Amino acid sequence: NELGDLCRKLLIVELMGKHSNLIFCKEDGTILDSIKHVSSAVSSVREVLPGRTYFIPATQEKLDPLTDSGEHMLEAICGKPLPLGKAIYTTLTGFSPVMAEELCHRALLDSDRQPSALTANQREMLMHQLSRILEDIRDDRFAPQIRFRGKEPVEFAALPLTVYEDLEAQSFECISALLETYYASKNTITRIRQKSSDLRRIVQTALERSRKKYDLQARQLKDTEKREKYKVYGELLHAYGYNLEEGARSLEALNYYTNETITIPLDPQLTPQENAKKCFDKYGKLKRTFEAVTELLTETAKEVEHLESVSQALDIALSEEDLVQIREELMESGYIRRRRSQDKKPRITSKPFHYLSNDGFHIYVGKNNLQNDELTFKFASGNDWWFHAKGMPGSHVILKADKDGEIPDRAFEEAGKLAAYYSRARGQKKAEIENTMKKNVKKPGGGAPGFVVYYTNYSLVIDPDITGLRLVSN
Repeated sequence: NELGDLCRKLLIVELMGKHSNLIFCKEDGTILDSIKHVSSAVSSVREVLPGRTYFIPATQEKLDPLTDSGEHMLEAICGKPLPLGKAIYTTLTGFSPVMAEELCHRALLDSDRQPSALTANQREMLMHQLSRILEDIRDDRFAPQIRFRGKEPVEFAALPLTVYEDLEAQSFECISALLETYYASKNTITRIRQKSSDLRRIVQTALERSRKKYDLQARQLKDTEKREKYKVYGELLHAYGYNLEEGARSLEALNYYTNETITIPLDPQLTPQENAKKCFDKYGKLKRTFEAVTELLTETAKEVEHLESVSQALDIALSEEDLVQIREELMESGYIRRRRSQDKKPRITSKPFHYLSNDGFHIYVGKNNLQNDELTFKFASGNDWWFHAKGMPGSHVILKADKDGEIPDRAFEEAGKLAAYYSRARGQKKAEIENTMKKNVKKPGGGAPGFVVYYTNYSLVIDPDITGLRLVSN
C-alpha cells in the first residue's frame, strides 16, 4: 500500500459466457475495480462497482457429484421428464452436454431415452460409470484430448471421449495446451470459411447455372431420339407412296428394317413426295440438333466437373494462401473478372500436402486444380504412381517411387486412403480409387485445370481413414 506494507488482494475471474468479468477486490471483498461495471440499471440482483462488496452470483440448483450420494443423484436424474442426457447435465453441476453424452455412451445407454424407463440393471450401470468418472477426477487422472474430423476440431474434454471413437484423437499434457490448440484451430477454420465465402458464392452460383443448363440440354437431346423414325418414314413414302390416294391422312407400310407394319401420319394437303420431303427435313433438323447438343452437353458436363472440383478445393483449403491460388484459377477460367490492379499474377506460396508413409515413402496431395496439374505434370516422374477417386472431384495424389521402383502394398493403400480422404468420398465408409503410373496420365489439349485422361489403370476399394499417416508439411 501507500505506506509500503504488503497487503493481499483478490483477482476474481467469472466465466459466464457474455456476462464474464474480471474483478479486483480487497481481501475483505470490497471491489476496487472490474473490467465490466454492472450498475443497478443493468442488474437489480448484483452491482459490480468500485466500493461495493463482492459476492458470488446465484447459481443453478444442481447437485455436486463429488459430495452428493449416488442414490440421491440417481433419484434426481430419473425424476426429470427429460431425455437422459439432458437430465444428467441439468441435474449435476460440472457436467456439460458432451460429458453427459459420454456418460450415456460408457453406460451403453441411449441419451434420448426417458430416465424413468431405465431398468434396475441400466441404473446400476449408469451409476457405476459415473463413479468411475468421479474417481478419475478425485485422483487427478486427467487425459485432455481433442477429437478431430480431418483438420477440424469437433470436441474436447479433460477425460477421454469414447463417444467420438470414430474421430481422430490428439492428447495433451495439460488442459491449457489443449484449449490453446482447440481455439486456434477453430479460429483458423472459421477465418478461412469467412474468407472463402465470396469464392463459395461465385462457385455455387456458376454450378447451379451449369447444372440447369445441363438438364435443359439433356432434355433437348432426348427430344432428338425419334430422328431415325422420320428418316424411315421418308424412305417408306418414296417406296410405297406412288399408289397413295389423294388427301390420305396416313399410310400403312411394311418397314423393311424390322419386317413390321407401321402407320405413317400424313398431311392430306401435301403430295406423297412433299410428305416424304417434310419427313426428311424433320430428320435433318433433329440430326443437326443432336450433333450440336451432344457437343454442348459434353462441354457443360466438363464445366460442372470443373466447378465441383473447385468446390472440393475450397473444402480442404487451410490457409489464405490456398484461397489465393483458387481465386487465380477462377480468374483464369473466367468466373471472376480480373481487375487492372490484378493484371500481375499474385505470388503463389501454397504448397501441396506432403505425407510420409509408414514405410518411408513420400506422398503428395494437391490442394486445388492448379496444384494438381503442377504436381502431376511438373513434379512427378514417369515411374511415380498417380491416384484419384473414381467418378468424383478430388485431389491428385502422387506416390514417389524409389530408385528400384519397388513399392510395398501398404504404401499403395495409404496413398489410396489419402486420395479418398481428399475427395467427396471423405465421409463414406468405402471409396473406389483408380491408380496408374504417372507416365500413363495425359493432359488433353484445352482441358480445364486438373482434368486428365488415362486408359490403363488399376483400382482399389479403400476406407478414407488417414489416421496414423504423418503430415510432414501442409
